[in-house]
Amino acid sequence: MTTTNAGAAATAPEPSHRRILGAAMAGTAVEFYDFYIFATAASLVFGPLFFPQSSPEAQLLQSWLTFALAFIARPVGALVFGHYGDRIGRKATLVWSLMIMGVSTFLIALLPTYAVAGWIAPALLCLLRFGQGFGLGGEWGGAALLAVENAPKGKVARYGMFPQLGAPVGFILSNGLFLILGFILSDSEFREWGWRIPFVLSALLVGIGLWVRLRLTETPEFAAALEEAPPPGVPMAEVVRTHPRQLFGGTFAAIACFAIFYLSTAFALGYGTTKLGIAREAFLGIQLISILFMAAGIIVSGYWADRTSPARVLAIGCVALVGASFTTGPWLGSGDLLLTGMCLSLLLFVMGLVYGPLGAWLPGLFAARVRYTGASICFNAAGILGGALAPNIALKLSESGLEYVGYYLAAIALCSLAGLWMLRPAK
Repeated sequence: MTTTNAGAAATAPEPSHRRILGAAMAGTAVEFYDFYIFATAASLVFGPLFFPQSSPEAQLLQSWLTFALAFIARPVGALVFGHYGDRIGRKATLVWSLMIMGVSTFLIALLPTYAVAGWIAPALLCLLRFGQGFGLGGEWGGAALLAVENAPKGKVARYGMFPQLGAPVGFILSNGLFLILGFILSDSEFREWGWRIPFVLSALLVGIGLWVRLRLTETPEFAAALEEAPPPGVPMAEVVRTHPRQLFGGTFAAIACFAIFYLSTAFALGYGTTKLGIAREAFLGIQLISILFMAAGIIVSGYWADRTSPARVLAIGCVALVGASFTTGPWLGSGDLLLTGMCLSLLLFVMGLVYGPLGAWLPGLFAARVRYTGASICFNAAGILGGALAPNIALKLSESGLEYVGYYLAAIALCSLAGLWMLRPAK
């Protein structure tokens, strides 16, 4: 960082930092709202609406496969947006990722069903789901860099937790809206047209997110990197050549948070409402309360990581997940609302511990000139390994008992610990 840039960062007025952190969190909140309304709708209504008539389990599996498609698109988006984010800057890239995500989400509201359009309906659903994943692939890395590359010394993890807080905010907006619709609409009204309302309203949230982001300036660290050397011609090639161990270890270290989240939300919602017979509104209410524990875990981890290190908090979170995973069978499988809520709250709090530090830890693995590409690839590749097929795998394992879903979570936690061990500092 040059002296000029360092002085500018040090003397930046406090409202400027609030605006930067607000933009980092608001954008990810909008993006994750869009992502979650699809996950919720996929668990509740997309099966019978967009796929041929068959058993409810088969339709749910098909619906979750379209949900998984976005995880395939996310690394593609990470490559494209990472390329331009490391070459032309963070701001423009963040604006375009938000626009692509928003347009894809809004168009889902206009889709015909299988009964109206046949195979065209699921094909269009898959196309737009790919667009959602493509946009989100460029979102997280840019938002994390926007926060940490503006962070004062000693507060990197606390700044890095703000993009992470966008996840529970987006989830609360998404599930809160579905919960309200469940109370004011009948089941038939919700299935026929009510599910479209959250997708339509995403346009308003995207407009707010764009307004906030268009007022930003470039980060000091990116400006300093451009002064030191021209941007890489192909950031992906450079990051693979210069940071292979960080790419591999960073990806595996991040898979635990995705597995926890999508098993505690998409899988739990589908399983709880179909297999356990819990009312949809009751389960959405439980998840809304549980997600507050995730937000608490993110905040705790941000302050804790600044006092110790992000890697240490991540490791402790993974160890905690091994223990928490054994509550899945007896608590979630009980069908009791209190025990179900306790299970989800515990798992999501632990998720906050492993998700919160990623905003500081993953960007810190890479040099500024290839940081957007490197962090984005790790985060989104981890999404494939940890979250893409997690609901489907869990549904299959649950046929032998929910305790096997817990064993699956514990195994994922051990994989993340292995990734962290790979990147341990040399003695």
